[in-house]
Amino acid sequence: MSKIAFIGLGHMGLPMARNLLKAGHDLRVYDLVQAAIDELAAEGATPARDAREAVNGAQVVITMLPASRHVEGLLLGDGGLLESIAAGSLLLECSTIAPESARKVHAAAKTRGIELLDAPVSGGTAGAAAGTLTFMVGGEAAALEKARPIFQAMGKNIFHAGPDGAGQVAKVCNNQLLAVQMIGTAESMALGVANGLDPAVLAEIMRQSSGGNWVLERYNPWPGVMPNAPASKEYDGGFMAELMAKDLGLAQETAQVSLSSTPMGALALQIYRLLLKQGKGKKDFSVVQKLFVE
Repeated sequence: MSKIAFIGLGHMGLPMARNLLKAGHDLRVYDLVQAAIDELAAEGATPARDAREAVNGAQVVITMLPASRHVEGLLLGDGGLLESIAAGSLLLECSTIAPESARKVHAAAKTRGIELLDAPVSGGTAGAAAGTLTFMVGGEAAALEKARPIFQAMGKNIFHAGPDGAGQVAKVCNNQLLAVQMIGTAESMALGVANGLDPAVLAEIMRQSSGGNWVLERYNPWPGVMPNAPASKEYDGGFMAELMAKDLGLAQETAQVSLSSTPMGALALQIYRLLLKQGKGKKDFSVVQKLFVE
């Protein structure tokens, strides 16, 4: 059992923290939303009044925040939380942020003797609740081995992507591909239905043919094809379109640094920004289907 501080109890963070409680860890939690703290406190977590109180005495600190600016604002600079985390502690930064931002935080942590891993996740809210997330980890291999039991309480697949920032690079590559798959699937579903095909029949044909992909297997964007998919629930729940747009933006930033050509990723970003302009940012990212039918 480890003494863990968990900061950031949003759609992903709260179920991840819950799984740490189920695994028997001593958990202290903090979030800007008091209701999230109260929910886990009712299940056995210790509530903290602020982030500094949360990390006091913690062996492991986990952060799950929305974006690079939140991570840097929390951890870095004079009065940043790194000053309150004990040397020798593990810091597992599970937010999806820019690789360059992750490397900046790594460098600052090293000056204070803190072992940091950038460890963004894939699997969505369902994977967070089920404890089946994939962790893409950047940092020292020795630190990963120390952290592995913690990751295993929250996820099923744990990959060492490489050195500092590599986890974030892997995450933006994955989400760029996922967005392109989703857009292509939605476009093809709309084309088939417009020409008289039954959506469920078309989805199954493509799933078992050369066009088969993860979206067709688990996350079909056409309403009614998969009863448990967000598309069948008015596109509520799941992974918000605004977060996909954020991740696609990070992919483009990463491409700029390496001078990589990513035309499909760039187009996907523009499509998701269009969804945001239409007020669909809080809907699941499969809501891109509506662009092809409305």
